[in-house]
Amino acid sequence: MRADARDNRARIMTAADEVFGRSPTASTDDVAKLAGVGIATVFRHFPTKIDLLEAVLTLRLERLRDRAIELADSNHPGEAFFGFFTQVVAESASKLAIAEALTAAGSVAGAEAKKAGAGLREAFNTLLTRAQEEGIVRRDARLTEVYALLIGASRGATAAGLEQEGRERLLAIVFDGLRPRP
Repeated sequence: MRADARDNRARIMTAADEVFGRSPTASTDDVAKLAGVGIATVFRHFPTKIDLLEAVLTLRLERLRDRAIELADSNHPGEAFFGFFTQVVAESASKLAIAEALTAAGSVAGAEAKKAGAGLREAFNTLLTRAQEEGIVRRDARLTEVYALLIGASRGATAAGLEQEGRERLLAIVFDGLRPRP
């Protein structure tokens, strides 16, 4: 890919992340305007709106996966685990808006998004395991349950429209339940 084409693609992805993260009903025209390219350029890179939405969702999941992998080497596993959990919940509204836009467009996550999601789950498991080994998270909490809490807290905070203070209270309750009992 030529340098100008790579640059256009990156600008389109950045714009799409912002536009669809704000509004699931946004259009590819909105993306093109924000990216400073013509609509034909958007469709050259992403033949359909669904292709663009899948690419943005995949990018979001890959970023989260990469962040979890980066945090896995932390000298403070509890801080890494709870910090990552907090980040996911804080960013959930825009990620869920992108997933909602994909559903509204008549599609579900494609193979690349599913692969990135599986990688995210695996990286999250590493954070959980390290926090459990350090005695920061209860050992009887399994990945399936804790991941369900992560998803539930994310969706709940978004559905309730919780601002930072409300999210912090919600997370304090969840985190209290995840900590070992004396």
